Amino acid sequence: MKTTITKTLLALAFVGVLSSCDKKSDREVIPENPGNYIIAVTPTAIAGVADYLLTASSLESGAVSIIGNGVEQDGTYRYYVTANNKFFSMLYGQGSPGAVTVYGINDGKLKELNDFTSATVHAFAPVNDDILMVRVPRTIAAAGTPTVYSWYRVNTTTNIQVAEGTADAITPSGNGEIAHLSWIKQVGNKVFAPFFSITGRNFWTKFPDEAGIAVFSYPGMQYEKTIKDTRTSFIGRYFTDGLGLIENGDVYAFSSSVAVDDNTETPDVLTDSKLTSTKPSAITRIKAGTTEFDQTYFMNFETASNGYVITDWLYIGQNKFIANIEPKATKGAYVTGKRLAIVDVVAKTVTAVTGFPEVSTISSVTTNNYSPKDGKTGYVGVNLVSGATYVYKIDASNATATQGLKVEGGKITAIQHLQ
Repeated sequence: MKTTITKTLLALAFVGVLSSCDKKSDREVIPENPGNYIIAVTPTAIAGVADYLLTASSLESGAVSIIGNGVEQDGTYRYYVTANNKFFSMLYGQGSPGAVTVYGINDGKLKELNDFTSATVHAFAPVNDDILMVRVPRTIAAAGTPTVYSWYRVNTTTNIQVAEGTADAITPSGNGEIAHLSWIKQVGNKVFAPFFSITGRNFWTKFPDEAGIAVFSYPGMQYEKTIKDTRTSFIGRYFTDGLGLIENGDVYAFSSSVAVDDNTETPDVLTDSKLTSTKPSAITRIKAGTTEFDQTYFMNFETASNGYVITDWLYIGQNKFIANIEPKATKGAYVTGKRLAIVDVVAKTVTAVTGFPEVSTISSVTTNNYSPKDGKTGYVGVNLVSGATYVYKIDASNATATQGLKVEGGKITAIQHLQ
């Protein structure tokens, strides 16, 4: 089963009214450029904040617009999962349940298959024929009350939730802090869940220099063990998948080295967190069929890139990733790099991408992007300071970026594809 995950957490302020867009209640799709690519867009001039879904036949040329086109979603703060050749649009309810809409595609047009409500969650991924979703606590429960993850399974054949349960959220860290999942991923018949341990909502930790991956059985979601390493800080980032599964079954994990703790030097400052990781941004490996970090493999990303840290990545196949990178000097817990590089995890090389817009001209880089996983190609959304928005084609064979599809009326928050 071909699966791809996308997600978005982008909040903007909007003014004006864009009355020409379809209302979600109508469920009518009027794509300007029918096709099997799906682009999620957050409008830049609209009163009722909502993402729109557009379709396109190509990501390499042409233009699409939300004006008079697209399917309006139930609000922004949405995340997207493509599984079993279906597109799941899920609302992040910020504590409240959110709407989930399931789409197929027919003749280049989105077709709604189901609509239901699910809990707000913080990590999600296709596992077997399901989408597994996990809600993660941010405070330790009162004495006598367990601190637990709540998990939910949505079947991608029936398009409905079929099971739910809980699992202990303290045990995986082994240090008394909450093991806050950065993401989840199916590896073999297990679920790997990398985490950063936290003391509470401020995400502070007293253990900044260790990496952990909780291993669960599936479908029962029984905790089995924690894979640990002290050569890096935690894996991934908040709402960011730090694991990459390559064709031979090996799993690679990146760390940005951005753990934070209370800044006791400025206790009266509202933003009183400080970076406390002493380990470098790095990539580690878990070999296929094992549940331990491979101590023979270590890629110091800062050294390989001449002073950069990795903040996100997109696997494109054949051991290669398109990585977002940021200078070590300006790294932060929530900073997404506006520079791109091709990372070959087997060769341990980092090659800067040329042809991408200058950092000073970029408002944001979409982190929910698409690759056919041919080992060569990826498509990345770029929102410019000027207000222009494009999809850029990244060619890993020569580490170049080429401007492609123009998106009008909003900012790209996700790029996906259905067959």
